Amino acid sequence: MPANDTAFQFLATRQSYPSKVMTGPAPDRAALEPILQAALRVPDHGKLEPWRLVVGYRPALSTWADLAEARARELGGDPEKIEKGRGQFDRSHLAVVVIAAPKASDKIPEIEQTLSAGALCAGVVNAATAAGWGANWLSGWVSHDRAFVTRAFGCTDTEWVAGIIHIGTPGNPMPDRPRPDPAHTIRWA
Repeated sequence: MPANDTAFQFLATRQSYPSKVMTGPAPDRAALEPILQAALRVPDHGKLEPWRLVVGYRPALSTWADLAEARARELGGDPEKIEKGRGQFDRSHLAVVVIAAPKASDKIPEIEQTLSAGALCAGVVNAATAAGWGANWLSGWVSHDRAFVTRAFGCTDTEWVAGIIHIGTPGNPMPDRPRPDPAHTIRWA
């Protein structure tokens, strides 16, 4: 297979954009659909499609922000918890929520299905970034709160949020963060 130097250079230098510095606009549906189609090309042993996506633009984001605040108050959360819950939705222009939805299978362990959902999150970030948008994979307490994910995203008892990917117009270029040292993270056998 011939090398794709452009793709390799992109992967070797890609970085997430903090959602706090992204601005509008976000990709509209016509621009987002090919991004999601590319992202769905993830490893999926058994072709189970053990995930689903929920796409939210401003009206849905406002609803999710309100639900997060209401849930934080139900939990007796302080102002910081309320802000962390609703803030990511208030500041966002578009969020793609990746729901891990494992399927019963004698052949494909749930962990492989979970990893496929994680690969889908990375795929959304990479595809959006490759298309020229800023993207950031977040979670936060709302992603792990059963009542919130059920109310906001319709998660069943066997589903959970693998990630919330915010997509928008990149803000000012960000300095790259320190990256892992291969000498400390790779063992050659």
